[in-house]
Amino acid sequence: MYGLSTEDLALQARARGFADELIGFEEQAEAAGGELPADLAAGHAKRARELGLHSTNMPAELGGGGCTTLQQVLVQEQMGRVTNALGWVAATPPSWLPGVATADQLDRYVRPAIAGEREECYAITEEGAGSDVDAIEATARRDGDEYILNGVKWHVTSYNTADFAFFQAKLPGGDHAMFLVDLPSPGVRVVRTPAYSHSISHHHPIVSFEDVRVPVANLVGAEGDGMAFAYEWFRFERLMVAARCLGAAERLTGEMTAFAATRRAGGGVIADHGLVAGMLADSLTELFAARAMAYETARGIDRAIDGPAAAGGQASKVSHAQCSMAKLYCSEMAGRVADRAVQVFGGRGYMRENVAERFYRELRVERIWEGTSEIQRMIIARQMTKRTPAALV
Repeated sequence: MYGLSTEDLALQARARGFADELIGFEEQAEAAGGELPADLAAGHAKRARELGLHSTNMPAELGGGGCTTLQQVLVQEQMGRVTNALGWVAATPPSWLPGVATADQLDRYVRPAIAGEREECYAITEEGAGSDVDAIEATARRDGDEYILNGVKWHVTSYNTADFAFFQAKLPGGDHAMFLVDLPSPGVRVVRTPAYSHSISHHHPIVSFEDVRVPVANLVGAEGDGMAFAYEWFRFERLMVAARCLGAAERLTGEMTAFAATRRAGGGVIADHGLVAGMLADSLTELFAARAMAYETARGIDRAIDGPAAAGGQASKVSHAQCSMAKLYCSEMAGRVADRAVQVFGGRGYMRENVAERFYRELRVERIWEGTSEIQRMIIARQMTKRTPAALV
Protein backbone atom coordinates (compact mmCIF):
# COMPACT_ATOMS: atom_id res chain seq x y z
CA MET A 1 0.00 0.00 0.00
CA TYR A 2 1.33 3.44 -0.98
CA GLY A 3 4.48 1.75 -2.31
CA LEU A 4 6.07 1.32 1.12
CA SER A 5 9.22 -0.77 1.42
CA THR A 6 9.69 -3.66 3.83
CA GLU A 7 11.75 -1.35 6.04
CA ASP A 8 9.06 1.34 5.90
CA LEU A 9 6.36 -1.14 6.88
CA ALA A 10 8.39 -2.52 9.79
CA LEU A 11 8.97 0.97 11.20
CA GLN A 12 5.31 1.85 10.69
CA ALA A 13 4.25 -1.32 12.52
CA ARG A 14 6.52 -0.53 15.50
CA ALA A 15 5.10 2.97 15.68
CA ARG A 16 1.54 1.70 15.42
CA GLY A 17 2.06 -0.83 18.19
CA PHE A 18 3.54 1.85 20.44
CA ALA A 19 0.66 4.21 19.67
CA ASP A 20 -1.78 1.48 20.66
CA GLU A 21 0.05 1.18 24.00
CA LEU A 22 -0.24 4.93 24.59
CA ILE A 23 -3.93 5.06 23.67
CA GLY A 24 -4.66 3.06 26.80
CA PHE A 25 -3.50 6.02 28.94
CA GLU A 26 -5.53 8.77 27.24
CA GLU A 27 -8.45 8.89 29.65
CA GLN A 28 -6.11 8.84 32.65
CA ALA A 29 -4.21 11.78 31.20
CA GLU A 30 -7.39 13.67 30.34
CA ALA A 31 -8.74 13.27 33.88
CA ALA A 32 -5.48 14.68 35.25
CA GLY A 33 -5.29 17.73 33.00
CA GLY A 34 -3.00 16.00 30.54
CA GLU A 35 -0.49 14.82 33.11
CA LEU A 36 0.67 11.28 33.75
CA PRO A 37 2.77 10.22 36.75
CA ALA A 38 6.41 11.16 36.15
CA ASP A 39 7.65 7.58 36.26
CA LEU A 40 5.03 6.48 33.75
CA ALA A 41 5.84 9.33 31.36
CA ALA A 42 9.54 8.57 31.67
CA GLY A 43 8.82 4.92 30.89
CA HIS A 44 6.99 5.93 27.71
CA ALA A 45 9.92 8.09 26.61
CA LYS A 46 12.33 5.22 27.29
CA ARG A 47 10.12 2.86 25.31
CA ALA A 48 10.09 5.28 22.34
CA ARG A 49 13.90 5.32 22.31
CA GLU A 50 14.11 1.53 22.57
CA LEU A 51 11.79 1.16 19.58
CA GLY A 52 13.82 3.57 17.47
CA LEU A 53 10.97 6.10 17.35
CA HIS A 54 12.86 8.98 19.01
CA SER A 55 15.03 11.29 16.87
CA THR A 56 14.06 9.56 13.64
CA ASN A 57 14.88 12.83 11.85
CA MET A 58 18.45 13.08 13.17
CA PRO A 59 21.64 11.80 11.48
CA ALA A 60 22.62 8.23 12.28
CA GLU A 61 26.26 9.27 12.78
CA LEU A 62 25.13 11.39 15.74
CA GLY A 63 22.99 8.65 17.23
CA GLY A 64 19.73 9.49 15.50
CA GLY A 65 17.48 7.28 13.44
CA GLY A 66 18.72 8.55 10.09
CA CYS A 67 15.26 7.93 8.65
CA THR A 68 13.98 9.16 5.32
CA THR A 69 11.43 11.95 5.32
CA LEU A 70 8.75 9.43 4.37
CA GLN A 71 9.69 7.24 7.33
CA GLN A 72 9.50 10.22 9.64
CA VAL A 73 6.00 10.89 8.33
CA LEU A 74 5.04 7.27 8.94
CA VAL A 75 6.11 7.48 12.58
CA GLN A 76 4.46 10.83 13.28
CA GLU A 77 1.28 9.67 11.57
CA GLN A 78 0.97 6.88 14.11
CA MET A 79 1.75 9.24 16.99
CA GLY A 80 -1.07 11.44 15.71
CA ARG A 81 -3.53 8.64 16.50
CA VAL A 82 -3.01 9.35 20.21
CA THR A 83 -4.71 12.22 22.06
CA ASN A 84 -3.35 14.36 24.90
CA ALA A 85 0.04 14.70 23.11
CA LEU A 86 1.14 11.39 24.61
CA GLY A 87 2.76 10.61 21.27
CA TRP A 88 5.14 13.56 21.65
CA VAL A 89 7.54 11.18 23.42
CA ALA A 90 8.54 10.15 19.87
CA ALA A 91 10.36 13.46 19.75
CA THR A 92 12.01 15.07 16.74
CA PRO A 93 14.88 17.35 17.84
CA PRO A 94 15.83 20.16 15.42
CA SER A 95 17.06 18.34 12.31
CA TRP A 96 18.35 21.58 10.78
CA LEU A 97 20.78 22.18 13.66
CA PRO A 98 23.52 19.55 13.03
CA GLY A 99 24.36 21.10 9.67
CA VAL A 100 25.13 24.50 11.19
CA ALA A 101 26.12 23.65 14.78
CA THR A 102 29.66 24.06 16.00
CA ALA A 103 31.50 21.10 17.51
CA ASP A 104 30.79 22.60 20.93
CA GLN A 105 27.07 22.92 20.18
CA LEU A 106 26.95 19.35 18.91
CA ASP A 107 28.37 18.17 22.22
CA ARG A 108 26.32 20.42 24.49
CA TYR A 109 22.95 20.33 22.73
CA VAL A 110 22.57 18.06 19.70
CA ARG A 111 23.91 14.75 20.94
CA PRO A 112 22.18 15.04 24.36
CA ALA A 113 18.88 15.92 22.62
CA ILE A 114 19.18 12.89 20.36
CA ALA A 115 19.86 10.70 23.40
CA GLY A 116 16.75 12.06 25.13
CA GLU A 117 18.84 13.80 27.80
CA ARG A 118 17.94 17.35 26.74
CA GLU A 119 14.81 18.93 25.28
CA GLU A 120 14.33 22.16 23.38
CA CYS A 121 11.62 24.76 23.03
CA TYR A 122 11.25 27.62 20.55
CA ALA A 123 10.96 31.20 21.76
CA ILE A 124 10.04 32.92 18.51
CA THR A 125 6.39 34.08 18.55
CA GLU A 126 5.51 37.39 20.18
CA GLU A 127 2.29 39.20 21.05
CA GLY A 128 2.53 41.23 17.85
CA ALA A 129 4.39 38.68 15.72
CA GLY A 130 2.92 35.27 15.00
CA SER A 131 3.15 33.84 11.51
CA ASP A 132 4.99 37.01 10.42
CA VAL A 133 8.30 36.21 12.09
CA ASP A 134 9.96 39.32 10.65
CA ALA A 135 7.71 41.43 12.88
CA ILE A 136 9.41 40.31 16.11
CA GLU A 137 10.68 43.03 18.42
CA ALA A 138 13.04 40.95 20.59
CA THR A 139 16.59 42.29 20.49
CA ALA A 140 20.12 40.97 20.74
CA ARG A 141 23.27 43.06 21.00
CA ARG A 142 26.83 41.97 21.40
CA ASP A 143 28.76 42.93 24.52
CA GLY A 144 32.29 41.58 24.37
CA ASP A 145 32.19 37.79 24.47
CA GLU A 146 28.47 37.71 25.15
CA TYR A 147 25.13 38.70 23.64
CA ILE A 148 22.45 40.42 25.69
CA LEU A 149 18.93 39.24 24.84
CA ASN A 150 15.67 41.04 25.55
CA GLY A 151 12.09 40.25 24.58
CA VAL A 152 8.80 38.70 25.61
CA LYS A 153 7.85 35.50 23.80
CA TRP A 154 4.40 33.94 23.54
CA HIS A 155 3.26 30.33 23.14
CA VAL A 156 6.65 28.88 24.09
CA THR A 157 5.53 25.28 23.64
CA SER A 158 7.12 22.72 25.99
CA TYR A 159 8.90 25.39 28.04
CA ASN A 160 7.98 23.52 31.22
CA THR A 161 9.74 20.34 30.02
CA ALA A 162 12.65 21.95 28.12
CA ASP A 163 16.12 22.73 29.39
CA PHE A 164 17.17 24.96 26.51
CA ALA A 165 15.44 27.37 24.16
CA PHE A 166 15.99 28.71 20.69
CA PHE A 167 15.58 32.46 21.03
CA GLN A 168 15.10 34.53 17.89
CA ALA A 169 15.92 38.22 17.97
CA LYS A 170 16.82 41.19 15.81
CA LEU A 171 20.30 42.66 15.85
CA PRO A 172 20.85 46.44 15.94
CA GLY A 173 20.94 46.55 12.13
CA GLY A 174 17.67 44.66 11.79
CA ASP A 175 19.08 41.26 10.81
CA HIS A 176 17.74 38.18 12.56
CA ALA A 177 19.86 35.91 14.74
CA MET A 178 19.10 32.77 16.71
CA PHE A 179 20.62 31.84 20.06
CA LEU A 180 20.71 28.82 22.36
CA VAL A 181 19.61 29.75 25.88
CA ASP A 182 20.04 27.29 28.72
CA LEU A 183 17.06 26.95 31.04
CA PRO A 184 16.89 28.17 33.66
CA SER A 185 19.07 31.25 33.14
CA PRO A 186 19.19 34.56 35.01
CA GLY A 187 16.70 36.97 33.49
CA VAL A 188 14.39 34.31 32.06
CA ARG A 189 11.02 34.13 33.79
CA VAL A 190 7.50 32.95 33.10
CA VAL A 191 5.09 35.87 32.91
CA ARG A 192 2.05 33.59 32.98
CA THR A 193 0.90 30.20 31.71
CA PRO A 194 -2.45 30.50 29.94
CA ALA A 195 -4.93 27.63 29.88
CA TYR A 196 -5.55 26.20 26.41
CA SER A 197 -8.34 24.13 24.89
CA HIS A 198 -6.38 20.90 24.96
CA SER A 199 -5.33 18.89 28.01
CA ILE A 200 -1.65 18.07 27.56
CA SER A 201 1.41 18.13 29.79
CA HIS A 202 3.34 20.51 27.51
CA HIS A 203 2.58 24.09 28.53
CA HIS A 204 2.75 27.18 26.29
CA PRO A 205 3.67 30.04 28.64
CA ILE A 206 4.48 33.67 27.96
CA VAL A 207 8.17 34.01 28.81
CA SER A 208 10.17 37.18 29.44
CA PHE A 209 13.88 37.44 28.60
CA GLU A 210 15.32 40.42 30.44
CA ASP A 211 19.00 41.25 29.85
CA VAL A 212 19.77 37.57 29.44
CA ARG A 213 23.46 37.02 28.76
CA VAL A 214 24.61 34.14 26.57
CA PRO A 215 28.14 33.46 25.34
CA VAL A 216 29.04 34.13 21.73
CA ALA A 217 29.43 30.35 21.43
CA ASN A 218 25.63 30.11 21.73
CA LEU A 219 24.97 32.00 18.50
CA VAL A 220 23.55 29.54 15.98
CA GLY A 221 25.25 29.89 12.62
CA ALA A 222 26.11 33.49 11.82
CA GLU A 223 24.49 36.82 12.50
CA GLY A 224 21.74 37.28 9.94
CA ASP A 225 20.95 33.57 9.62
CA GLY A 226 18.03 33.49 12.05
CA MET A 227 15.22 33.68 9.49
CA ALA A 228 16.66 30.85 7.40
CA PHE A 229 16.69 28.57 10.44
CA ALA A 230 13.13 29.54 11.37
CA TYR A 231 11.92 28.77 7.85
CA GLU A 232 13.65 25.38 7.85
CA TRP A 233 12.04 24.48 11.16
CA PHE A 234 8.64 25.62 9.90
CA ARG A 235 8.95 23.55 6.74
CA PHE A 236 9.81 20.38 8.64
CA GLU A 237 7.20 20.87 11.32
CA ARG A 238 4.45 21.68 8.82
CA LEU A 239 4.91 18.28 7.23
CA MET A 240 4.92 16.61 10.64
CA VAL A 241 1.71 18.45 11.55
CA ALA A 242 0.20 17.04 8.36
CA ALA A 243 1.37 13.56 9.32
CA ARG A 244 -0.12 13.72 12.80
CA CYS A 245 -3.40 14.97 11.35
CA LEU A 246 -3.50 11.88 9.13
CA GLY A 247 -3.22 9.68 12.21
CA ALA A 248 -5.94 11.56 14.03
CA ALA A 249 -8.28 11.34 11.04
CA GLU A 250 -7.61 7.63 10.67
CA ARG A 251 -8.41 6.99 14.33
CA LEU A 252 -11.57 9.05 14.19
CA THR A 253 -12.77 7.47 10.97
CA GLY A 254 -12.29 3.99 12.40
CA GLU A 255 -13.97 4.83 15.71
CA MET A 256 -17.04 6.48 14.21
CA THR A 257 -17.43 3.76 11.58
CA ALA A 258 -17.41 1.06 14.27
CA PHE A 259 -19.94 3.03 16.32
CA ALA A 260 -22.22 3.72 13.35
CA ALA A 261 -22.18 0.04 12.38
CA THR A 262 -23.62 -1.00 15.77
CA ARG A 263 -25.64 1.98 17.01
CA ARG A 264 -29.32 1.39 16.28
CA ALA A 265 -31.88 4.09 15.66
CA GLY A 266 -35.00 4.27 13.51
CA GLY A 267 -35.19 0.51 13.07
CA GLY A 268 -31.63 -0.09 11.92
CA VAL A 269 -27.99 0.82 12.43
CA ILE A 270 -27.25 4.48 11.83
CA ALA A 271 -24.60 3.64 9.21
CA ASP A 272 -27.51 2.71 6.94
CA HIS A 273 -28.95 6.21 7.16
CA GLY A 274 -27.87 8.25 4.16
CA LEU A 275 -26.72 11.36 6.00
CA VAL A 276 -24.55 9.35 8.40
CA ALA A 277 -23.21 7.20 5.57
CA GLY A 278 -22.22 10.37 3.75
CA MET A 279 -20.15 11.57 6.71
CA LEU A 280 -18.35 8.24 6.90
CA ALA A 281 -17.66 8.15 3.16
CA ASP A 282 -16.47 11.76 2.99
CA SER A 283 -14.10 11.22 5.92
CA LEU A 284 -12.39 8.19 4.42
CA THR A 285 -12.21 9.77 0.96
CA GLU A 286 -10.57 12.92 2.30
CA LEU A 287 -8.16 10.87 4.42
CA PHE A 288 -7.10 8.89 1.34
CA ALA A 289 -6.43 12.09 -0.61
CA ALA A 290 -4.59 13.74 2.27
CA ARG A 291 -2.38 10.72 2.91
CA ALA A 292 -1.43 10.49 -0.76
CA MET A 293 -0.47 14.19 -0.72
CA ALA A 294 1.61 13.96 2.47
CA TYR A 295 3.43 10.81 1.41
CA GLU A 296 4.24 12.23 -2.03
CA THR A 297 5.48 15.46 -0.48
CA ALA A 298 7.81 13.45 1.74
CA ARG A 299 9.02 11.40 -1.21
CA GLY A 300 9.68 14.58 -3.16
CA ILE A 301 11.91 15.88 -0.38
CA ASP A 302 13.77 12.58 -0.30
CA ARG A 303 14.25 12.74 -4.08
CA ALA A 304 15.33 16.37 -4.23
CA ILE A 305 18.81 16.76 -5.68
CA ASP A 306 19.70 19.62 -3.38
CA GLY A 307 18.30 17.83 -0.33
CA PRO A 308 15.62 18.73 2.19
CA ALA A 309 17.81 21.18 4.08
CA ALA A 310 19.28 23.04 1.12
CA ALA A 311 18.69 26.77 1.39
CA GLY A 312 17.50 28.73 -1.59
CA GLY A 313 17.54 26.01 -4.24
CA GLN A 314 14.52 25.48 -6.50
CA ALA A 315 13.78 22.06 -5.05
CA SER A 316 13.88 23.59 -1.58
CA LYS A 317 11.36 26.29 -2.54
CA VAL A 318 9.07 23.77 -4.22
CA SER A 319 9.11 21.46 -1.20
CA HIS A 320 8.45 24.48 1.03
CA ALA A 321 5.24 25.18 -0.89
CA GLN A 322 4.30 21.50 -0.95
CA CYS A 323 4.75 21.23 2.83
CA SER A 324 2.42 24.21 3.12
CA MET A 325 -0.11 22.44 0.90
CA ALA A 326 0.15 19.29 3.00
CA LYS A 327 -0.31 21.16 6.27
CA LEU A 328 -3.19 23.20 4.90
CA TYR A 329 -5.13 20.28 3.48
CA CYS A 330 -4.38 17.70 6.17
CA SER A 331 -5.13 20.02 9.10
CA GLU A 332 -8.39 21.24 7.59
CA MET A 333 -9.34 17.70 6.59
CA ALA A 334 -8.74 16.43 10.13
CA GLY A 335 -10.85 19.25 11.54
CA ARG A 336 -13.75 18.27 9.29
CA VAL A 337 -13.41 14.61 10.23
CA ALA A 338 -13.39 15.49 13.96
CA ASP A 339 -16.54 17.56 13.55
CA ARG A 340 -18.28 14.70 11.75
CA ALA A 341 -17.13 12.22 14.39
CA VAL A 342 -18.68 14.28 17.19
CA GLN A 343 -21.92 14.40 15.18
CA VAL A 344 -21.96 10.66 14.53
CA PHE A 345 -21.38 9.87 18.21
CA GLY A 346 -24.10 12.35 19.19
CA GLY A 347 -24.20 13.11 22.91
CA ARG A 348 -21.38 10.64 23.52
CA GLY A 349 -19.20 12.71 21.20
CA TYR A 350 -19.49 15.63 23.60
CA MET A 351 -18.08 13.67 26.55
CA ARG A 352 -14.39 14.09 27.37
CA GLU A 353 -14.03 10.35 27.77
CA ASN A 354 -14.77 10.06 24.04
CA VAL A 355 -11.91 10.27 21.54
CA ALA A 356 -13.97 12.45 19.20
CA GLU A 357 -14.42 15.15 21.85
CA ARG A 358 -10.71 15.22 22.67
CA PHE A 359 -9.62 15.41 19.04
CA TYR A 360 -12.27 18.04 18.33
CA ARG A 361 -10.45 20.32 20.79
CA GLU A 362 -6.92 19.23 20.03
CA LEU A 363 -7.03 19.43 16.25
CA ARG A 364 -8.23 23.02 16.12
CA VAL A 365 -4.77 24.41 16.79
CA GLU A 366 -3.28 22.53 13.82
CA ARG A 367 -4.78 25.21 11.58
CA ILE A 368 -3.00 27.91 13.59
CA TRP A 369 0.45 26.96 14.86
CA GLU A 370 3.48 26.64 12.59
CA GLY A 371 1.71 29.14 10.33
CA THR A 372 -2.04 29.63 9.98
CA SER A 373 -4.06 28.20 7.10
CA GLU A 374 -4.20 31.71 5.68
CA ILE A 375 -0.40 32.00 5.71
CA GLN A 376 -0.10 28.61 4.00
CA ARG A 377 -2.41 29.81 1.23
CA MET A 378 -0.26 32.92 0.75
CA ILE A 379 2.92 30.82 0.52
CA ILE A 380 1.34 28.46 -2.00
CA ALA A 381 -0.07 31.26 -4.17
CA ARG A 382 3.25 33.12 -4.13
CA GLN A 383 5.10 30.07 -5.39
CA MET A 384 2.39 29.46 -8.00
CA THR A 385 2.96 32.90 -9.50
CA LYS A 386 6.74 32.66 -9.26
CA ARG A 387 7.17 29.10 -10.61
CA THR A 388 3.80 28.25 -12.23
CA PRO A 389 1.32 25.71 -10.81
CA ALA A 390 2.87 22.89 -12.84
CA ALA A 391 6.21 23.34 -11.06
CA LEU A 392 4.54 22.62 -7.72
CA VAL A 393 2.39 19.60 -8.64
